[in-house]
Amino acid sequence: MELEILYRDDDLIAINKPAGMLVHRSWLDKHETVFAMQTLRDQIGQHVFPIHRLDRPTSGVLLFALNSDTARLMSEQFEQHQIQKGYLAVVRGYMQGEARIDYPLKVILDKIADKFSQEKEAQEAITDYRGLATVEMPYPVGKHSTARYSLVELSPQTGRKHQLRRHLKHLFHPIMGDSKYGDLHQNRALAEKSGVDRLMLHARSLCFSHPKNLQKIEIIAPLDEQWKTLFTFFDWNFTQFR
Repeated sequence: MELEILYRDDDLIAINKPAGMLVHRSWLDKHETVFAMQTLRDQIGQHVFPIHRLDRPTSGVLLFALNSDTARLMSEQFEQHQIQKGYLAVVRGYMQGEARIDYPLKVILDKIADKFSQEKEAQEAITDYRGLATVEMPYPVGKHSTARYSLVELSPQTGRKHQLRRHLKHLFHPIMGDSKYGDLHQNRALAEKSGVDRLMLHARSLCFSHPKNLQKIEIIAPLDEQWKTLFTFFDWNFTQFR
């Protein structure tokens, strides 16, 4: 499988990670044999250093360093919240306007790595959102005679585990296709009607200062075929997201 390279220079490389691909080897799925990190390394013929991660079902911009110095400098930018991240999501219900979600999240402990860890206090978690489009579809789901969906832009200001998915659940607007935090009835109905069954969360953009020359870099990841299918199904304008 050939990964789509969105950006490359002597120090950094960014790909458009497909939905369903793990970033690197994990005990969560011992049987998986395909990982973004190894696939990219084999594709370009050199070692790559992970800087951040995306959940397995999330697609979009994934940045790697090509040397350890750059990896350290970029990791510091992520830790100090100097990176601007933009996501697109399709959620249940009407979600309009702009607002900030300021809702602390408990640390999700790893069943193996954190086996003997004490439960920690909830950590600050902030996400800004902006509604982009809405649609009402003429089919019943559960107790509702129609189904409503929204396209939203999400800008996390902190980087907690599953932050966006948990924040949207907190607002009762879970992300469509989310098997962990979502509405399973809604997920099933949308998959049956549209043929789209992935998590509708996409890391659309990453904006940062290059660690070597301080130049402003913005990387945009195009949407995949399932997103295009859903936009057509909802009669939303896709051209601005190519």
